[in-house]
Amino acid sequence: MKNAIFLAPMLLLLIWIASCNRYQEANNPLWGEKLYTTRCANCHQADGKGLADLYPPLANSDFLNNDHAKVICLIYQGAKGEMVVNGKTYKQVMPANTDLSHEALAALTTYIYQKIAQQAQTTIIPLEVQQALSECK
Repeated sequence: MKNAIFLAPMLLLLIWIASCNRYQEANNPLWGEKLYTTRCANCHQADGKGLADLYPPLANSDFLNNDHAKVICLIYQGAKGEMVVNGKTYKQVMPANTDLSHEALAALTTYIYQKIAQQAQTTIIPLEVQQALSECK
């Protein structure tokens, strides 16, 4: 009985520590940069300016001024068909990233907003990702 009384608070403490670590990991700019470099930069380029008429820019993009949920869903689900960014139509397929965790999507999206779109005040947290993905169309 004494062990159970001692173990319950320890278990709660470990769960709390793990959730704090996941939050910090999700807001790690180096992780977000690595994800961007390996998953996005090939098409959108390292500076986010896109690739000519093939892939839209993320830097100075009117699309990123939309709600965060739409951007999160696009990264997660990918895209097919026409997309208009800054008044220009793009038709290339964007692959889905369904293998990314909520923490990874938060880190990636935060990096895109803060470093590529120069919106330093924007931070996406895993809970926002979870909520957005539950509402994706």
